[in-house]
Amino acid sequence: MPALNARIDDQLASGRRSLRTLPTTSLLGPTGARLWADYLDPKPGFSGAIDFIHKLNIPLLFTVESDQETVFEPCKLNWHPSYLAFEYESASLSLREHKFVTWNDCAVAVQTWENRGPDAIVIRLKTDPHILQNKDQGTMSGVYSAERYPFAIRTVLKLSDNRLHEGLELAPGQQARLVIAAAMGIEEQDDASALERRAAAFLEQPAEDILPAHQAEYQSWFDQAPQFTCNEPLITKTWHYRWFLMRHNLADPKVGQLQYPLFYEGRSHKMSKTPFAPHGWEFSKLIPLTAPMHLLEARWYPDRSYGDGIWKNMMASQDDDGLYRCLLVNETLHSYANFMGWGAYQYYLIHRDKEKARQLLPSLKRQIDGESRLMGNAEDRLIIEYKHNRTGKEYQPSYWYFNDFPKNCKDPELVTPLKRVDRSIYHYLNCIGVMNLCLALDDPEAERFGEQAEQIKSDVLSGMWDEESHFFYDLHYKDNRKAYVKNIVGFYPYWAGMTDDRHKNGLDYLFDERYFGTRNPFPSVAKDCPVFSAEGGWQGHFFKGRNGCVWNGPTWPYTNSVILDALAEESKRREHVYDKEFGHAFREYSMLHYAQRDLDKPYLVEHYDSMTGEPISDDADYNHSYYIDLVIRHIAGLNVQEDGIVLDPVHVGLTHFELNNVKINDDAIRVTYNKSASQDGTMEQGYRLYVNNELVLHSEQLQMMKYTFPRSSTKE
Repeated sequence: MPALNARIDDQLASGRRSLRTLPTTSLLGPTGARLWADYLDPKPGFSGAIDFIHKLNIPLLFTVESDQETVFEPCKLNWHPSYLAFEYESASLSLREHKFVTWNDCAVAVQTWENRGPDAIVIRLKTDPHILQNKDQGTMSGVYSAERYPFAIRTVLKLSDNRLHEGLELAPGQQARLVIAAAMGIEEQDDASALERRAAAFLEQPAEDILPAHQAEYQSWFDQAPQFTCNEPLITKTWHYRWFLMRHNLADPKVGQLQYPLFYEGRSHKMSKTPFAPHGWEFSKLIPLTAPMHLLEARWYPDRSYGDGIWKNMMASQDDDGLYRCLLVNETLHSYANFMGWGAYQYYLIHRDKEKARQLLPSLKRQIDGESRLMGNAEDRLIIEYKHNRTGKEYQPSYWYFNDFPKNCKDPELVTPLKRVDRSIYHYLNCIGVMNLCLALDDPEAERFGEQAEQIKSDVLSGMWDEESHFFYDLHYKDNRKAYVKNIVGFYPYWAGMTDDRHKNGLDYLFDERYFGTRNPFPSVAKDCPVFSAEGGWQGHFFKGRNGCVWNGPTWPYTNSVILDALAEESKRREHVYDKEFGHAFREYSMLHYAQRDLDKPYLVEHYDSMTGEPISDDADYNHSYYIDLVIRHIAGLNVQEDGIVLDPVHVGLTHFELNNVKINDDAIRVTYNKSASQDGTMEQGYRLYVNNELVLHSEQLQMMKYTFPRSSTKE
């Protein structure tokens, strides 16, 4: 079993790691607050598609060319979370390079060149004249105005050997050790001298110390995160990979409409790769649908600025109607359904900061009231979705049920607005979350939101549930006719905890091969749907391309996380009836995180063929789901309530695990389980909870136990 504080580079190191759709390129793990690489070409330095805050596709920051070699292939690439190792050898040349991006937005390359041939070779620096226009005493600088931004990007580049500008000659057998650093910033915020100092810092230390120092700094972020390890490498490694996804997608633009830290849904491979002029949809922005999932994960990280940043950016995105909208630094886009009210309450339970909760609460109330007004109706409390992509599940077949699933699903006249199960469940959870925040803050509106939640629950159970088929369906927005399509969202009421014994058989559809029990669970719609397609498309027409999102049969990590959450909660409510099924599905969900199901190839994307498991998108290291929260609450069993901690695990067959470095309102929490004691005495038998290193709960086996907080656990 690996050490709890195992280094992230050791846990996730891979060989060549590239996009499926661009196999000649390589991915880069480390990202800055603003700077990152979509992908890099097989060349020294930073050539490829480099981005700054949002998608830009800068084709070149710098590279070094040789007059003897023009193509650096075949080459050897070794990917690590914190850096990329690049090696090239020919009869005349040897090149070794380590390159990375730092959190303060420096692109750094440490290179060793060796002339192995009989003749002298000359190597030269090459940069993009759009980015770096000026050269002065070893410093190159430039200001680039991107059409996407109301500000200019300033870049300063420093070299350890200024002869690279005109050409550095290497005699036969001669070596050259080079350090190149490009610092990037915003012209109005970062003056040239500040960026020059930032880049020059890498030239002021021995070249051999640069990478270890960067690795240590990068690792320090992971050292603060909760640690989990168990007897199954699949779960342990996926835990590490999910924390890498959080760090990889972490950003802090501090400009325009994005003034606070946030986590991107992904790094936007879906956009076009046209240099300086990308178009299409990108994930590197604030997306309200994803933000609550990030909040569920970030609440376990001790640095509260990340969770606080999520809700501050969400507040900044809120329109006059109360809806949260997608945000770029200088553009506001459309809204998305979300469970921000519920996520905010879960975040509050960990950090107990009443003052910050008071700041957020009015915004959460406005969202509920705005959605009730704009998407509600006169006869019940269910929420109508008029645009099929606004719950993040575009082209889900129920929208076309009342028009017999037409061949042309893009005709807006053939789309029926629906009272959606997912919209209504989000609305319910938001009401519950806001009600509980009101109760914690002595806000008098707790009763209003509690009553609304009960009304939504009643309407979901009475209107959306079908007694004959035992499933929850979307409804026609005018006459409440059921759209008899078994969408994955039909399981959302179990996730919300609103079901009872009348609905106990509904989850069985998840494991039935005729419906959702596919080889690669769980499909976005059941196999009995007339337009079910495991690989996407619509009736054989891939109108959104090979990688397009069509929610009529592929598997999404997004809904897998929700359904696994629902399955775990329902299993625990019903004496662990679904523990075995949860364990299997959770492991299958974990396997999605690896290309070809190979644990040496971490590579989570947006969606998959639900029959074969083939990735059918190429948004590598995609962060639109949650996993860490599932491990903590259902595998380790650590659940936090208003008055204490409940240990309540799902029994998935682990023989031992340890969860450590968890903070709940600054208290140190550790959970351990060992099925049997080790002979050397290093592992004690049983299931244990430690608070500030004091054993407070103990059982010989996995079971529910409760620890009550001894004092008020909130911050005024």
